[in-house]
Amino acid sequence: MHFLNDLINQNAYSLDTSSKSKFFRKHLNFLTSFHYKKSNLYKSYLNGINYNLKQNNSLSEIPFLPVRLFKEFDFLSIKKKEIFKKKLIQNHSEIIHTEDIILDDESPLAGAKKSKNTSMWKAIESLKEKKSHISLSAGNTGALLIISRLLLKTIVGISKPALAALWPNQNDMNVVLDLGANIECNEKNLTDFACMGSALFKSLFESDKPKVALLNVGLEEYKGNDILKKTFSILKKNKLANFIFDGYIEGNHIMEGNVDVIVTDGFTGNIALKTAEGTANFISKNLKDSLSKLSILFSYNSLKKFKNKLDPRKYNGAIFLGLQSPVVKSHGSTDSIGFANSINVCNKIVKANLIEKIESNLITVDD
Repeated sequence: MHFLNDLINQNAYSLDTSSKSKFFRKHLNFLTSFHYKKSNLYKSYLNGINYNLKQNNSLSEIPFLPVRLFKEFDFLSIKKKEIFKKKLIQNHSEIIHTEDIILDDESPLAGAKKSKNTSMWKAIESLKEKKSHISLSAGNTGALLIISRLLLKTIVGISKPALAALWPNQNDMNVVLDLGANIECNEKNLTDFACMGSALFKSLFESDKPKVALLNVGLEEYKGNDILKKTFSILKKNKLANFIFDGYIEGNHIMEGNVDVIVTDGFTGNIALKTAEGTANFISKNLKDSLSKLSILFSYNSLKKFKNKLDPRKYNGAIFLGLQSPVVKSHGSTDSIGFANSINVCNKIVKANLIEKIESNLITVDD
């Protein structure tokens, strides 16, 4: 805490480059020595690389620990239960201690098997026991789905929940599902997704009859695999009370805003989502690099609006649609801004009683 106090008490811009280096070198050498004495694992690490604590090491000589090591090993200098929590957080929440963690690269099944003492399991369990209104996670998507399915019931008539999210278009927003919950789907699943997606859109935007389309490699009825063709036939033949079936849509038309709900399997949907995010980041970065400082100055407001429209953090936060309690998934690689937006999605879902509205709007179409 001495380091934080000293840092906070420093006046802004009061240190030159040399003074900053001395300041950080002093405190980081102290912290390195402190953790060496208190953490056996850290001590073993420093001994293993023959690190000399007695000399006043420069910043570049102080060992760097990759963040990933803190997920796989307990580099702790105090007991877990003694970790300090800010009083401000404690005043507005209950902090529940857990010992285990599900790693991002673990298989969903392996993660779920060891999950009973993880924060992910405890969060979903609190939903089941009606101790909380909603659950939010940025962790392993597959494990989150399995745990949610194990502990929570699905809406009557729905066999598989789907990961649904809002996607920007030229007019406003689309609902797109599935974005990764189900790698393989049959025609019944895709039909359910169409019904759930339309119910979600009606709940959020008060539309009487949203337009629903199936994502495909072409617009013609004969294109696509057998599952898509069967789904097309089911939706076309049935008289649908809660949405208008608009046929197929191709990937390059997703953002035109001609339809409200876009349905696909989780494999295709996840690739489409991450391709769109990568493309948006590529365009934003290269547009900035290609403009001169003078051009940026004169076009600042327009560029700011453009960047804001393409910013994937603005749309972070997807819901497992089809569960009787709401579970929201944040993108694992997002930053604090993106995660804050996913919290905002949670707030809207709870305040709007979204699950109840979806249940009342939902009409399951049987083949």
